Parts: sequence; C-alpha cells; structure tokens
Amino acid sequence: MPNNPYLPQVATVLEVIAETPDIKSFRLRLDDEAAHAALRFEPGQAGQLSLFGAGEATFAISSPPSRKEYLQFSVLRAGEVTTALHGLMPGDKVGVRAPLGNHFPYDDMKGKDIILVGGGIGMAPLRPLLLFMLDNRDDYGKISLLYGARSPGDLAYMGEIREWMARGDLSVTLTIDREVPEWPHEVGLVPQALDKLSPSPANAVAITCGPPGMIKYVLQTLKKLKFADGQIYTTLEKRMKCGVGICGRCNIGDKYVCIDGPVFTQAQLTGMLNEL
Repeated sequence: MPNNPYLPQVATVLEVIAETPDIKSFRLRLDDEAAHAALRFEPGQAGQLSLFGAGEATFAISSPPSRKEYLQFSVLRAGEVTTALHGLMPGDKVGVRAPLGNHFPYDDMKGKDIILVGGGIGMAPLRPLLLFMLDNRDDYGKISLLYGARSPGDLAYMGEIREWMARGDLSVTLTIDREVPEWPHEVGLVPQALDKLSPSPANAVAITCGPPGMIKYVLQTLKKLKFADGQIYTTLEKRMKCGVGICGRCNIGDKYVCIDGPVFTQAQLTGMLNEL
C-alpha cells in the first residue's frame, strides 16, 4: 500500500464474472504498473474496494499470490456499496487498499491433509488458498473441499469447480440445502455433509468460511470429529472497517480483526466468543 494507508490506489476493471445472480467477481489491475508489480499479498488477506459517491467495503482477496496478473475480489450484492460495485464494467475505475490483515499460515500446513469447508460467498477467501496449494501440490497431503449453498445456482466458481472435480489430486464434495431434480451431488446443510464425510483429524487442518450460522455448526461438527482447536481456522474479514487499526470498530475484546486477523484459529477465538 502507499505510505498513507487511507489513500486508495486506482485500479482498472479487467473482467467481470457473474458467478451467481448475487455474486460477481472483479479482476482488477492497478493503474500504476510498478505498484502492481510490487504488490505482495497472501491467501486469507483482504482489501478495501471504494467507489466515489458509494463508499468503501472490505472483501477477501480471492486470487492467489501465485497468479499475479490480476487482483480478484468476489462481491455478494447485499447493500448500497456492493450494489454499486455490481454495476462496474470492464474499463471502469475503482479504488483499492490492499493487502490488509494476516493470512492463512500455509507454511505451517505443509505435509498435512487439508479440509476446506465453505458456504456461499464464504468460498471467496478459501479459493486463493486452494489455488495456491494446487500450484504447490507436492507440499501438501490430501486436499478435500466441501462446498455448499442454498441451491445449485448459488454455488460460485462453478467453471473452476468442474475442473477441480476432474483432477485426481483433489476431492470435491458439493451440497445444497434442499433437493432439486437431477442434482447429482449431496443434499443437506454443510455441517451435515461434513459429519457424513467424517474427515480424520490425524495430521490435518480444517479451514472454514461461510455464513455465521454455518460456521457455528461446522465448528461443532469438527469438535465432534475430534479436531483440536489449533487445527481449525476461520476468517472474520467482514468485521473489518478501516482495515488499519484506527477506527476500533472491528474489535473483539482486546483484539482487532484488521490487525490480529482476519484469520484466526479456533483456539484464538475460544476466549473471544462472548464478544462475537
């Protein structure tokens, strides 16, 4: 980021991908080519997107550091700022403040089995970690992805997911909340599907992101499956406001999500749950 952490850098929209009726992915490139070349970010970090007249909001960076030709953000339309962002077209300008926060400790995960559990837009922060691990496949053990949504039309990144499902070195399970005709995959809530899969906690880590209710029951299921708190990671980037620890609006007890997170282990969250 520039010396002034509040000063956005101008970026141009290269591509807009309609993932679902309510989710769009935006691939951006900083207008300052030297700044883009110097950009360093990690899986799990977030950024702020801003539009004059609309405002600024925090989103997970959904592209991996191993693929730097663009910076991608996936945006769920849910309010004034996100609705304005959904109106962007290729060639439009947007403000970017990134990267913000900490990241998934992928070095500590080397040699371990990886279980990724996502729901809806919660796949956005998991995507860069998964792609990074696939780009460095020999560093990790078995990689499994469980991804769910309300309906088939609410599943993002389906073009990529079909490619992932065809790989021999990645296990992908899809689930939807309610049965629909000709759906060939699992039916049921994500925590139910996780319980059915029953991944082993032996030499494994689990990373989850999605709606708060989903995360709550996924954490309960992982505990039932004997995952220790230090083996479980989640991300709370939606609580971030200024992103640099000034406004104090993302605090959970004595922790600031933008400084101490957004990535936390369940062990770190255990003492903070009453503040969530």
